[in-house]
Amino acid sequence: MRKLIAFDEDTFDKLKQLGRDRMATFQELADEAFADLLKKHGIPIDLRDALRKSAKLDAAADKTTARTRTRKAKAR
Repeated sequence: MRKLIAFDEDTFDKLKQLGRDRMATFQELADEAFADLLKKHGIPIDLRDALRKSAKLDAAADKTTARTRTRKAKAR
């Protein structure tokens, strides 16, 4: 999908220079930046990340359930 994004001249010049320094295309820089933004906000980037996040949530829920059951059993 293509989207038009506007940059001021100074920002665009710095992005072009960063691309040259890292020998990366503008698209590679954009992909990395948006992947970092999604990661920062806890949004999975691909299926693998989504599955890892889901597994962590399930494991955390299982630990919480196990602790609750243990505490109730000891209270009796």
